[in-house]
Amino acid sequence: MTSVAFADMRISKVVGIAAGGDEATYCAVLEEVGGMRVLPIEIGWAEAFDLHRALDGRALGRPMAADFAARLVHALGGAVRQVRIDRVVDGAYAATVEIAGPHGTASVDARSSDALNLAARAHAPVAAAPAVLADAAERRSGDGAEAALLRQALVVPGLIIRRAPG
Repeated sequence: MTSVAFADMRISKVVGIAAGGDEATYCAVLEEVGGMRVLPIEIGWAEAFDLHRALDGRALGRPMAADFAARLVHALGGAVRQVRIDRVVDGAYAATVEIAGPHGTASVDARSSDALNLAARAHAPVAAAPAVLADAAERRSGDGAEAALLRQALVVPGLIIRRAPG
């Protein structure tokens, strides 16, 4: 059996892009560690806000779902060993979260946005399958709206969270 060589990635930023009067589309942008490949992943606004908040080191008064999940894994004596963005399911990227615990290691299926939020809190490494990286490169090629949005996600600055005055 041949092993698939996953690429080590890092979460570089979270972006929101709105075209005209359209609602914003949010992406988590991953960059290859020591390489040139990138992986923009469309995610929901709530997951984008939560991921950006984790990357920015901002805490809320109460834990959000990913905070709770990370604390639960830790409370049960486990650790997030790795997040792998490893396949495309119904047009969306899916992930596997590898958890090490007192009874061994387990692999848990996850949405990529949930897995990235967990990785950000657990300071766990993130990897992407070659097929996922190839799919992402293909999605960015061409003249369509999705391709243009994904290309723009790579160049716009990340989200900024500011407190309202007062």
